[in-house]
Formats: sequence, structure tokens, C-alpha cells
Amino acid sequence: MYPTPAFRPTSAARHCGLYQQVHLDSQVHGDASPHQMVTMLFDGLFESLAQARGALRANDIAAKGRAIGRAVRIVDEGLRSALNLQQGGALARDLHDLYAYITARLTHANLKNDEGAIEECAALMTPVREAWASIRVQADALRGA
Repeated sequence: MYPTPAFRPTSAARHCGLYQQVHLDSQVHGDASPHQMVTMLFDGLFESLAQARGALRANDIAAKGRAIGRAVRIVDEGLRSALNLQQGGALARDLHDLYAYITARLTHANLKNDEGAIEECAALMTPVREAWASIRVQADALRGA
């Protein structure tokens, strides 16, 4: 569990270093690059968070549960498992802890119908997503695109 509820990434540049070291098996999704795969995970996460907020506002508890469940799977099985803790150093550990915190907050949001917790998760993940998007040119160059 991340020790502070107000985790704030310090800069987009700090996250770029880690995500350049992310290793995903690109064969899982055809010819998608590791960068594209993580981008798809972020897209799916933010889509799920938006769906969860909408479902909560509409008092559709079943849809809220499905959307939060999908978001948790994306964070746990996608983003967190993509981290290379051996090569990523302290930044990889920080992101691992952030992802654990996000998972805990989403679980809380699901159990307590807490829209604020969903919004907190989106706010915490936005700088990480932006950092990831900012390194696309570098990722494409490494891939030879």
C-alpha cells in the first residue's frame, strides 16, 4: 500500500525514464509496440473510470462495479505487471506502490460508492499517462518506426 494518500508524481520527465524500461510481451497484441500496449492500458483505465463515475451518478451499481473491476484489472494485471522492478529502480518501486494505492482506492470506491475516490485515482494517474504520452517519439525511434 502506498504510504501517503496524496501521492503526487514530481514530474513527467521522472516517469519517462521508467517507462522507457517497461517490458511487455508485444506478441500478446499482434504487432503493437510495448509503448502502444501501455497506451491502450491507460486509455482503457480512463475509459473505465469515466464509466464508473457515470454509473455511480446514475445509481447503476452493477455497471459501476463492472467498470471499477475492469479498472482494477488494468492497473494490476496490466500496468503494474509491466513494471521492471529490477531495472526501474526507485521509480519502478514508486509506481508499483502508486498502482497498489490506486487499486486500494478503487476497491474502496466500489465498496462505499465513493465518487471522490474514483476522481482521486484519475487525478493521480493523469500525470503518469501524460508522461507516457510524452515519450512516444522516443519509443517510435527505438522501434524503428
